[in-house]
Amino acid sequence: MSDRLAARPSTADTAVPDTAVPDAAATAFARDGYVVVRGLAPLDACAGMAAAAEAALDPLVGPAEFEADVGYPGAPAARGARGGDTPRRLLNAYARGAEFRRWATDAGVRATLSALTGGQRMLLSQCHHNCVMTKHPGHGSATLWHHDIRYWSFERPDLVSVWLALGPETATNGALWVIPGSHALHVRRGRLDRDLFLRPEPPENADLIASAVPLELDRGDVLFFHCRLFHAAGRNDSDRVKLSVVFTYHDADNRPIPGTRSARYPSIAP
Repeated sequence: MSDRLAARPSTADTAVPDTAVPDAAATAFARDGYVVVRGLAPLDACAGMAAAAEAALDPLVGPAEFEADVGYPGAPAARGARGGDTPRRLLNAYARGAEFRRWATDAGVRATLSALTGGQRMLLSQCHHNCVMTKHPGHGSATLWHHDIRYWSFERPDLVSVWLALGPETATNGALWVIPGSHALHVRRGRLDRDLFLRPEPPENADLIASAVPLELDRGDVLFFHCRLFHAAGRNDSDRVKLSVVFTYHDADNRPIPGTRSARYPSIAP
């Protein structure tokens, strides 16, 4: 038996044989809106991407999004404030180097995506995610409850993001939390605030948030999650920057809406 696939990482992780991973993953993904595949990325590939990301952080090699730009809880108030130059994301990861391109087109990623979605031809979006997420101690912000499709424009709200941990992700350094099954919910607009985050005060939202689970990852673990899955993350209270590589994929017949940000750059066939 293997613990490579963990649909709900916790003390109750489900262990399945490697040969059963595709079927088990598809079942878990349909039910929960996410799966974690343990050790999918080779450790040497992770080390290479981590080294490239660290080199791009000091000195900073743009394009980048800064914590002060998003204004999430705990972020510096402005770019000119103390910590205002703290990056949140290194953008355009696919174009940053061969290490990232190899991972984005990895055979294991493609096979898992096909198993989860039934898609015959999954394309990599260059417009959404396509980044190295960085969470810095001190000035890294928390992220409120949201789903990613809120700002994406496709014919169908069916995209999958692939989140690779380049190092340990724990409650201490701001690991993701998810609400299992929330990808299948139709949430009224009134349950969301002006920025389309879940409002915590409505009782139905409080009950939903109470069902959240943390996703603690090790280097090489990969989270596959649906674009409608509600997720959030805390701040980094450790003494090291947390790094994660995130790419988003869509089926070739699920096209971006012309004239929107989702159609700004062409998608790539892995």
